[in-house]
Amino acid sequence: MIKARYQKYELHFKQPAGTSRGVLKTRTVWYLFLKVNGVTGFGECAPLPGLSIETPEQVEEQLEKICDDPQPFISSIDLLQDFPSLKFALETALLDLQNGGKRELFPTAFTLGEAGIPINGLIWMNDIENMQGQIEEKLAAGFQCIKLKIGAKDFDQELALLKAVRGRFSSDQIILRVDANGAFDTKSAPEKLKMLAELQLHSIEQPIGAGQWKEMARLCKTTPLPIALDEELIGINEREEKIQLLETIHPRFLVLKPSLHGGISGCDEWIEMANERSIGWWITSYLESNIGLNAIAQWAFTKNTKMHQGLGTGRLFTNNIESPLEIRGEKLWFNTAKTFEM
Repeated sequence: MIKARYQKYELHFKQPAGTSRGVLKTRTVWYLFLKVNGVTGFGECAPLPGLSIETPEQVEEQLEKICDDPQPFISSIDLLQDFPSLKFALETALLDLQNGGKRELFPTAFTLGEAGIPINGLIWMNDIENMQGQIEEKLAAGFQCIKLKIGAKDFDQELALLKAVRGRFSSDQIILRVDANGAFDTKSAPEKLKMLAELQLHSIEQPIGAGQWKEMARLCKTTPLPIALDEELIGINEREEKIQLLETIHPRFLVLKPSLHGGISGCDEWIEMANERSIGWWITSYLESNIGLNAIAQWAFTKNTKMHQGLGTGRLFTNNIESPLEIRGEKLWFNTAKTFEM
């Protein structure tokens, strides 16, 4: 019989992290442990208040139910459909358990340390000078795909920063992505997209707020800059509703986060639907600790995509779980000489 328990854990940022949900100094996650015959599988539940559809209180309530009697949830994972971060935790804990509790959920060339995953270098929201410094660090480290969070500062300053990068590196040399986190209003968005497109950017994530399907569809139809959906996918868990969203908006890309978008199985469904409609996609971590990041990275590698993924090593935290994950150049690697240390 499988036994379950959970542990609450507070991650501390090395320095305050500017996000679309404000400045974060700490980050609370829950680890779910499933144990049978001396083998333990780990999963991570990492909702973000204000963005996730589940609250921390709801997460703890559901975790109590799972730990009291895990079998109904294991037998029917869709009982957690409205709790995507918890669904992700249970899915990955089960995968870990089934593979011997070694944190190797998807054994591949990645977990053998033979191949890495190309990732984008993420530039965090800050003052323009700080962001310029972050860009220089990423370029010096060898990143060929840079992603900037925009919309929090003066748009003209952000545009000037992007122009400076593009002035030094052509689109053949450096891929530039931007993420507006819904910061543009519907009136100004078309002109801003036009100005950004002149810089030969790869794409923009979520230019306007989620839930405005008609306005987003109009932008996707007329924009000179490819649009990727991110927050738009949150809470869209039924298959028919997913189809309706994609066929209404017709985006160029999806940005998939298992902790937000239905766990591994929910994101697999998004990928299936995107592929059927010639919509591109990439996978992104979501301020998880190295337990969650490890599961996402291993799953992402199985997709055999050449596109840069949005995966980090959790180096933002002072007290992250020690793990084999490390960045070399612009790739995320699994160092088989290291182990996970809770």
